Amino acid sequence: MITALKRLLGITSVDLAKLIQEGAIIIDVRSKGEFASGHAKGSVNIPLEQIEANASKLKKHSHIITCCRSGNRSGMAKRTLEAKGLSNVTNGGTWQNVNQYL
Repeated sequence: MITALKRLLGITSVDLAKLIQEGAIIIDVRSKGEFASGHAKGSVNIPLEQIEANASKLKKHSHIITCCRSGNRSGMAKRTLEAKGLSNVTNGGTWQNVNQYL
């Protein structure tokens, strides 16, 4: 059940710690208010509704990890970025999940 849910949200089994160590950028796609209430250290806030408009700016990064409150919006952001031609995107799930690797 959990595996199917992760697959549906685009969360894959990857080594987030390794991606972060190799310089991945962490994009938190929650609202500015949600981000202000807590976020992964070093993450950048680009709300989901602004992801498509910022896709070209993200192409320079070797890898992108998206995160949010539950993994749902970060999965949508991953799919949006992939539709814009980025293939180096990982859905990290919740910001707390990503934060544990920092």
